[in-house]
Amino acid sequence: MIECVINISEGRDLDLVQEIARTAGSDLLDVHCDADHNRSVITVVGADAPPAVINAAVERLDLRTHTGVHPRIGVVDVVPFVPLAGSTFDDALRTRDAMSSWIANELQIPVFLYGPERTLPDIRRGAFTVVVPDFGPSEPHPTAGAVAVGARQLMLAWNLWLCEPDLDLAKSIASSIRGPGVRALALQVGDEVQVSMNLIDPLAVGPAEVYDRVAAVAEIARAELVGLAPQTVVDAVHENRWEQLNLSVETTIESRLQRRPNGGI
Repeated sequence: MIECVINISEGRDLDLVQEIARTAGSDLLDVHCDADHNRSVITVVGADAPPAVINAAVERLDLRTHTGVHPRIGVVDVVPFVPLAGSTFDDALRTRDAMSSWIANELQIPVFLYGPERTLPDIRRGAFTVVVPDFGPSEPHPTAGAVAVGARQLMLAWNLWLCEPDLDLAKSIASSIRGPGVRALALQVGDEVQVSMNLIDPLAVGPAEVYDRVAAVAEIARAELVGLAPQTVVDAVHENRWEQLNLSVETTIESRLQRRPNGGI
């Protein structure tokens, strides 16, 4: 089974986000919305849900009217495919390439690939300049922009909110923790400041380790899990730290899969 974690550029109109997410039917695992980022993360599985959600978002959203603190290149900004138990990374790559061809041909939206070819930050920095689309038109779609479609292993999208709303401090922290296992951005989110992270290999560099590194130099207001966590990552953290790190069994991929009507992977 392949997981797909669709990032759309809308996080304020919750009814609209739910309308888009419901097109996934029983293959919908989770919806996480952020009004300041103006972004939602819709986690699905199966072959039918990704094109349904992508098509619904393209029909209903318009990049020209979008504002938000998170970087984005399109109304359907990022579409990573992730192998779960019983699937391989090659399966995820084949699914990625088939979906990219569909987006380009059916929706006429340019697609940038990430995975073995390049990283998502490479696309953020160079889209339509030093990096050209791998599928579809050479220019952004007038309302939908472009899509970054990727294949990756399980990771953790995770934010830390600082008690002190000091953006320069947050930038310093993001720079200090950034590395092969951690991607980090400092963001001004309303009156607060956030260090927004992707833990690329959370079993090697996990949330507890990153939390402690940040806490050594700044007081942390709270942690925030974005989307779902792999059960292995939660199991690797002592239970007495789950609340501090915003982890739980209920927000694991495995738990949500078990709740589906057909149950399990």
